[in-house]
Amino acid sequence: MEPHLVVDEKNSLLEVRPQKAKQTLPVRIVARVISILFHPLFVPVYLFLLLMKADAYLFASFSDRGRLMLLGTFVIMYIMFPLLSVLLMKALGFISSIHLRTQRDRIIPYVACMTFYWWIWYVMNNRLEVPKECVVLTLAIFLASIGGLMANIRMKVSMHAIAAGVMVAFVMLLGFSQGLNFGTYISGSILLTGAICTARFIDSDHTPKEIYVGLFIGIVAVLLALPFA
Repeated sequence: MEPHLVVDEKNSLLEVRPQKAKQTLPVRIVARVISILFHPLFVPVYLFLLLMKADAYLFASFSDRGRLMLLGTFVIMYIMFPLLSVLLMKALGFISSIHLRTQRDRIIPYVACMTFYWWIWYVMNNRLEVPKECVVLTLAIFLASIGGLMANIRMKVSMHAIAAGVMVAFVMLLGFSQGLNFGTYISGSILLTGAICTARFIDSDHTPKEIYVGLFIGIVAVLLALPFA
């Protein structure tokens, strides 16, 4: 059953979402842990760490300090700035919850994150001598945020699923483009994608459509980023 709108006693429109079957406590705990560990804020940093570990030659021109600074840039732009922005929006009353449970709450954070994501892609693409893979990743994340904002007009698309789609598509792209054995990483990314999406089925009020659309947006964003990076 899809979400629908009802009128409450104050003549206000409220969104009513379908109830899901209750899961056991251990299952809910595991789903919550997966949802936290693979929050959309963390996935870009995980992918950058994977890129540095899987193919260190891509960063051969960087000193240890340069790699650390590049990692710090990812942490600041993909974790700290978006998190601080959401906390500030909550403090100012622009959003009702830092968990962004409604479509309305997600509009301003999407726009703010798009600004951060565009800036880091612009710097990577024009100002820093970084591997092409970093440019593809940053552009894909920016495009995914645009897709998420557009989809948010019609549904509360899953941000976790968008991040998972970017993750699995990017890891598979690395596997096809690099002359390395990426079989383990590809298998792991597929398993993680399934775990993340399953966790969101359990630990959120998302419908299957919202999760599948999010996954599709993330995958398409990587495919669109490849020719322009």
